[in-house]
Amino acid sequence: MTPIERRTSFTLAGVFGLRMLGMFIILPVFALYAETLPGGDDHRLVGIALGAYGLTQALLQIPFGWLSDRWGRKPTIFMGLTIFAIGSFVAASADSIGIVVLGRVLQGAGAISAAVIALTADLTREEVRTKAMAIIGITIGLTFALSMVLGPVLSRVIGVPGIFAMTGVLALGAIALVYARIPDPPPLAVPAGPVRFGPVLRDRELMRLNLGIFVLHAVLMALFVVIPFSLRSSGVAADAHWQVYLPVMIGAVALMAYPVSASERGGWQKLAFVGSVAGLALSEAIMVFGGTSLPWLVVGLLVFFTVFNLLEALLPALISRNAPPESKGIASGVYATLQFLGAFVGAVTGGWLSQAYGAGAVLMFCGALTALWLLVSIGMIVPVTRTLPLPPMDDSRARGLQSRLRALPGVRNARLVPGEGVARLDVDRAGFDEDNAMKLIHGET
Repeated sequence: MTPIERRTSFTLAGVFGLRMLGMFIILPVFALYAETLPGGDDHRLVGIALGAYGLTQALLQIPFGWLSDRWGRKPTIFMGLTIFAIGSFVAASADSIGIVVLGRVLQGAGAISAAVIALTADLTREEVRTKAMAIIGITIGLTFALSMVLGPVLSRVIGVPGIFAMTGVLALGAIALVYARIPDPPPLAVPAGPVRFGPVLRDRELMRLNLGIFVLHAVLMALFVVIPFSLRSSGVAADAHWQVYLPVMIGAVALMAYPVSASERGGWQKLAFVGSVAGLALSEAIMVFGGTSLPWLVVGLLVFFTVFNLLEALLPALISRNAPPESKGIASGVYATLQFLGAFVGAVTGGWLSQAYGAGAVLMFCGALTALWLLVSIGMIVPVTRTLPLPPMDDSRARGLQSRLRALPGVRNARLVPGEGVARLDVDRAGFDEDNAMKLIHGET
């Protein structure tokens, strides 16, 4: 990665992590805090307060993704962070559970995940994009682990209102950071007129990936309805759970680094992807059969977070590679919508199953979802990049040729770099005819 790509990747990963921090950091402390507020003894309202963030995130990802395609990535991100900060300060000043719900709704309304993913794709080359997305994926995992550790500590020091206010201040700081450290992306070649969701919603490969992110986050939230109780039953006190999460996350990041790098270098993205989904199923099986045995729980969590981080890196990279060039923001919006909707559905379903049937039912639910995802992912097609020589041409001719190349059967995307004398095409192996592309490049058709 170039210095600009590294700076961009780490800065935007921090912004993305901030979004997830808003959802995760209050999980271990909010229910007890809610009891001190009027209306907080109603657990339904507590659940709504926790889930409202993910629900409004899900509802607004597509509109924000569309807006980023039309208005620009950075202005959209600035607006979303401002809304998030306002929601954080509303929640911090709440004197009833109802006002907290309002604050959480506003926090979630700053739905910038799609714009952040699209901007990362805009500012990184194809050959390093998976690494950039891996940084975002690792950040999500670390954000979760740090939330489990920092939530109880910060609650004792500054209280839950202080945690809300802190996230608001961080959001305002993130605006300044993006403004100062992130370069403007290339102009978006987006045609005027109404937005077209059809090509994104009908694309079979995008549908597979969107199902995947839904399942991944549904499983995550459902599991952590029951995992804290399993850890307590295994003999780990509630205030010592961070001693399990922290080494597990460190080990998971170390274990996932090589597969990410090797899959990119060797063109093994499909093998790494399907293998990770299978690993997700394995982790759930370990936790089912291990019961409340602490060593088996630790092994199951280590496998789970290793493949979780790997999938969080591979999924957005594949979305950006498969999405139509003029609709990357929309595609990222659909993807982020399913991500947060999965978190909402997983938490609600996991809580209901745990209450009615116990932890085993939650794990079986996770296993069934993962098995469905595994079956769907086996047939996926991962585009490959073909680099073709390009004769000298001016920018106007290059833009016209780029559009014609994108229209060829089997071509997912085409990027022409006249200064380097190359055309880079993302193609489906089965449907792409390289001879036709070369004839088009040299004006023979």
